[in-house]
Amino acid sequence: MTLLVLLLAFVVILAGAELFTNGIEWFGRKLDLAEGAVGSVLAAVGTALPETTIPFIAIVFGSGLASTEVGVGAVLGAPFMLGTLAMCVTGLAVIGFRKRRQQGVMVAVDRTILLHDLRWFGLGYALAIAAAFLPAWLELVKAGVAILLLVLYAWYVRAHFAGAAGDHELELAPLRLRRLDRGRHDHPVPRLRLVGVQVLIALGCIVVGAAFFVGAVQDLAASLGIGSTILALVIAPIATELPEKLNSVIWVRQGKDTLALGNITGAMVFQSAIPTSIVLLFAPTAWSVSADSALSFLSAGIAVVSIAAIFLPLWFRGTISGRGLAVGGIFYVAYLGLVVSGLARGAA
Repeated sequence: MTLLVLLLAFVVILAGAELFTNGIEWFGRKLDLAEGAVGSVLAAVGTALPETTIPFIAIVFGSGLASTEVGVGAVLGAPFMLGTLAMCVTGLAVIGFRKRRQQGVMVAVDRTILLHDLRWFGLGYALAIAAAFLPAWLELVKAGVAILLLVLYAWYVRAHFAGAAGDHELELAPLRLRRLDRGRHDHPVPRLRLVGVQVLIALGCIVVGAAFFVGAVQDLAASLGIGSTILALVIAPIATELPEKLNSVIWVRQGKDTLALGNITGAMVFQSAIPTSIVLLFAPTAWSVSADSALSFLSAGIAVVSIAAIFLPLWFRGTISGRGLAVGGIFYVAYLGLVVSGLARGAA
């Protein structure tokens, strides 16, 4: 039964991702928004909702040490998954769809947008991780860091929305729900309200599908005897990052690489600011590096190293390939090995 729920939830998330990528592109076109605002803000925030609910519920409404551990693990696990596994999946999609892509295995992105995202992610994540090294009694300082992160994210969003929209060279596929607009279903440009309805339906599918998927993953993990650490750091983020991965695969297939990668890098900026602020405000003592949490915080370091390995070629040479993105998978497997070996030593 659990496997059936997993399959059905995955189908719902996939359907939501297809509706969302189509709808959010039309939303950006109707509002004459820049590509960075569409991919790095609207798409990233929309698909980051499922994984954000885990730490919020666990920390704000949960009780006990286990709930706090799950919340902190989810906060650290999301950027790690985005910087390793999501990049790898996107890279493999580039390689897999190379014959139908005009750019082949090369990733044609707006370098300015991606490097802008990475700079803001580096700043926000550095502040968040630095706060974990503060003494537990400096709760007011941690709260100040949380407020600063929120302000920085608002500034980041403002910068993207201030960008020029460009000439809209890419043709958009017809709105999926265009036939619901009576009298205008053959019109090439849908009305904004119908675009909004499609985006909301898509988000509903993504959130509901992710909720059932995570629940089924938790049930499966419990039946297999998998501990809360692996669940919070590895398994739950895989499930909750599905929308970003699927959105990026869809955009890669269509040759819209800036949207595909901006969806991930924008989500990384969001995850470095919003969920970490939740922990710093509601559970500041839990956001601390210790012997017990060292393995969890190690994921942050590996995520940063993975992102550097992937994007340094873009920084220096201005190019990046599907194989370069797939390098993130190496860091994911390496960290998974560390988690498993660490738990095995603890059990012994």
